[in-house]
Amino acid sequence: MAEREEIELKFRIYDGTDIAHRTYLPSTTVATLKQRLITEWPQGKTVTPKSVNDVKIIHAGKVLENNKTLADSRITFGDIPGGAITMHVVVQPPLVKKKSEKNQENKQKMNSCACTIL
Repeated sequence: MAEREEIELKFRIYDGTDIAHRTYLPSTTVATLKQRLITEWPQGKTVTPKSVNDVKIIHAGKVLENNKTLADSRITFGDIPGGAITMHVVVQPPLVKKKSEKNQENKQKMNSCACTIL
């Protein structure tokens, strides 16, 4: 009977803590991994993701795409037998323009050169 190929992964967050250390099937999507990270995120951290879109997973210098599987992303077994592959997790909430930034943009559009001759 063939042994299922599973990939042992752990995810390192910004303060060096490792979370979600377990084995995953190559057919697991990156979005599924992100959802697991959100559910297992340590309590009391200053930065916490609120949605899957807030989380970026980095492996070998590349940000993994949500719709791809581990196999599609070319995640393979670690070089060390029995060792886990470490991926880095970055929390980056979507940028929202502040009202002051919008007001400054509007003011710049409205400002025009005006001369008054007396």
